[in-house]
Amino acid sequence: MTYKEIVDRVRDVFEYADARNIFEHIAIQINITGEGAGIMYVEVAQRQVTVEPYDYYDRDGLITIDSNVLLDICDKKYTLRHAYKHGLLTYQGNERKFLACLNNIVVP
Repeated sequence: MTYKEIVDRVRDVFEYADARNIFEHIAIQINITGEGAGIMYVEVAQRQVTVEPYDYYDRDGLITIDSNVLLDICDKKYTLRHAYKHGLLTYQGNERKFLACLNNIVVP
């Protein structure tokens, strides 16, 4: 899968996620490794999720994840929480904001 296809797939899943319980701005960059490697970010603002294929320099955190794991999350084989708990992704940054995403973003 290409980088563009991965970004489109993540956008298709997460831009319709329910973030109504997040009342603050959160921006997390995602570094994708493996096939289709690249960088994107997920931003929660005004209780909506946006996915864009760019660096986010003033970010709250950084996820590093293999493209296959990210696609498995999109296909609901794993949750973000499961991937994090089992070491399938790494996170650096504001832990509170990351946990807010794990606990409050509901993917349809």
